[in-house]
Amino acid sequence: MEALLQHIVGHDHLHAKWLNTLSFMENAGARKISACEHPSLVDFIQLKHAAEEHRHAYYLKKQIAKVSTDTCKTYQLHELLAAQQTRHYLHQLDIQTCRYLKKAFGLEGSQLKYAAYLFVTYAIEVRADELYPVYQQVLDQTGSKVMVRSIIVEEEGHLEEMIHQLQGFDARWEEHAQHVRLLEQQLFEGWLAAIGQELQVFA
Repeated sequence: MEALLQHIVGHDHLHAKWLNTLSFMENAGARKISACEHPSLVDFIQLKHAAEEHRHAYYLKKQIAKVSTDTCKTYQLHELLAAQQTRHYLHQLDIQTCRYLKKAFGLEGSQLKYAAYLFVTYAIEVRADELYPVYQQVLDQTGSKVMVRSIIVEEEGHLEEMIHQLQGFDARWEEHAQHVRLLEQQLFEGWLAAIGQELQVFA
């Protein structure tokens, strides 16, 4: 992953698309969190997460101007890296997690949606805690004006909050979370491979 990020950060047009891709995924996460909300039983943490993920999407969009002033204005396919995998990443994880949780807990409707929110968000926060620090390290090494340290701090807080919520959800939450993390790992590896294959065009 580090070698891939070094290549991306070294090319402004790719770096802009990378930032836009991350922004898209943060925005997709915020929308997923909101979609999982109960009509009335919405807690403080869920609102906080949705708001902060939206802010991350906005922040990353603003960072694009530091590497390219006239690209990636929207989330159209040509403005994303590995566009198809990027667009379906979170949706696929949500679907696969729902299937697993339905079988494991026998949940339906709003209860299933909320459980999926807990486990999917946990898996994504674990991924963010791995990806953003590596990205920031590459940014530091290359002297880039782009920074993601503020996102790293908030994502660490999100992970702690999700662990606390999962502990209250089920005593064996770690066992189920590990299964969801394996689902996410497969999607992440496919996403990275698709980006790497796409970048062969620019190598």
